[in-house]
Amino acid sequence: MNGAKPFGPIPPEFAGLSALAWLDEATPAYIYDFAIVESRIARLRAALPDRVSLHYAIKANPLPELLAAIAPLVDGLDVASAGEMARALDVKPAADISFAGPGKRHAELEAAIRAGVTLHLESEGEADRALAASERLGVKPRLAVRVNPDYELRGSGMKMGGRASPFGVDAARVPALVRRLIAAGVDWRGFHIFAGSQSLDTAAIIETQAATLAIARRLAHESGATPPLVNIGGGFGIPYFASDTPIDLDAIGEALGERMAEYAELEVAIELGRFLVGEAGVYLTRVIDRKESQGETFLVVDGGLHHHLAATGNFGTVVKRNYPVAVAHRMRDPAEEIVTVVGPLCTPLDRLADRVALPRAEVGDVIAIFASGAYGASASPSAFLGHPPAREILR
Repeated sequence: MNGAKPFGPIPPEFAGLSALAWLDEATPAYIYDFAIVESRIARLRAALPDRVSLHYAIKANPLPELLAAIAPLVDGLDVASAGEMARALDVKPAADISFAGPGKRHAELEAAIRAGVTLHLESEGEADRALAASERLGVKPRLAVRVNPDYELRGSGMKMGGRASPFGVDAARVPALVRRLIAAGVDWRGFHIFAGSQSLDTAAIIETQAATLAIARRLAHESGATPPLVNIGGGFGIPYFASDTPIDLDAIGEALGERMAEYAELEVAIELGRFLVGEAGVYLTRVIDRKESQGETFLVVDGGLHHHLAATGNFGTVVKRNYPVAVAHRMRDPAEEIVTVVGPLCTPLDRLADRVALPRAEVGDVIAIFASGAYGASASPSAFLGHPPAREILR
């Protein structure tokens, strides 16, 4: 329809559904289909080399029920706070948990060391504090070094390498730090090398993985010790917006297998969050008003940016682009009108979908926003303006 803005592709697992089962749910709500998560993990296991461990970055979605379900299917959990660590310890042994992040507090360092969680050190100063904490506790710490690589993941939504960064130790300074840690008698656990996230460029992912293995080998040689594990991050993107296309997982796995054959001494883990859970979630919000203003139609719904900041374009994007969206009970019907879907908050930022072509929706109908399983409820300002939180349901 003329004047409509495009929106992203509905995940194939949802595209053929009428979604009638959702209509009985009280809104606003997130629904997570765990069968999709299981299928995604199975696809990864089939595509990636057998030697690659699979870790879940729980910042993508820390819902306790989801963590309990996903923990048996992955080899490790990666956390970024003491709160996430506590949830991870409920479902996974400490030896299978790693803790990253540039601002770990003294209490967090002590809690991780006491529990036996691997700390990914982000600076020499953090190493000093971790060593001091371990001495106070009388516990040998499990320590890895996060590397700030001298390259970035091309096409990534958030670039994490190739520049000055609060994340990780600059590669040139890593060998000296590793030698110091080993001399101090710690349980050195290897490297964490993460160059970027949310890339849909298959060639760039392959290129970055090759560079990451190469820098891991070089740093190991310069450090004089083979790392027990090299966490090469993830960066696998999912389609959110119009023209986005999925990555070629088989091509990535094949290329990684070829590279790993050249690096037989390295044990490798891939850390993924969004790629495992992002397309498994749908956010449901109900129309509470239809209004016309200067020739435009607005659907006012009972949810908004306080539940789903990313869908409004206010979480890491520069230009507002529309997530996959549908009128839940009319997913197979043709578009009839151009509407803007807005939430109940007193801010013009609260736009869940901007000038999209949809079947007509009336008061009481449910709007579904797809690709909402990652960085949804937990990445949104739920306390803003005092509205109640969205429900979260795992199926």
